[in-house]
Amino acid sequence: MNFLAHAYLSFDRPKVLVGNFIGDFVRGNLEQQFEKEIVTGVLLHREIDSFTDSHPLVKEAQTLLKPVFKRYATVITDMYFDYFLAKNWHQYDERSIENFAQWVYGVISAHKEILPEKFQYPFKYMQKENWLVAYGTMEGLQRSFTGLSYRTAFDSKMEKAPEFLKLHQDKFENYFNPFFQELILFSKTRLDQISQKNGKL
Repeated sequence: MNFLAHAYLSFDRPKVLVGNFIGDFVRGNLEQQFEKEIVTGVLLHREIDSFTDSHPLVKEAQTLLKPVFKRYATVITDMYFDYFLAKNWHQYDERSIENFAQWVYGVISAHKEILPEKFQYPFKYMQKENWLVAYGTMEGLQRSFTGLSYRTAFDSKMEKAPEFLKLHQDKFENYFNPFFQELILFSKTRLDQISQKNGKL
């Protein structure tokens, strides 16, 4: 999943949010690097990604994308799903997505001293361009995919991903809705389990 989903699936626990956000940017012995609640977030991030990558509905969605986008189908699916989460935010949270995004940016900024260097650069632009809110618009998706296409080693065609979504939006949303409900339940359960193991509950 992409950043907005990982933020939402941290369930308003600030340090879990930090760990969940930096999960792709850390390696090695986590316990030696971070306090327990942040380690919990990193482990939750990995559980979320594993659940997502193996889910049949996600694999079906990627099957539609692979003939055009090949190896980049996974990244595109993640961003499509953040689009649907942002677009339908009111179904998942009573706060506005704008207020939620500002809360997230504030929490992450408050932990700047422990953020991995490789994460600090994208986070700077995430705040500046308000990615978490922008994911819910076609214009925001277009900016994100165009930027990613410039940074890929191969011809990713990712700049065409928003147009592909417009053509198949109902189909992808029908994949997202039941999958995300399952992911919410899975994430709550795994967060409780990881927290208990780490002595936080």
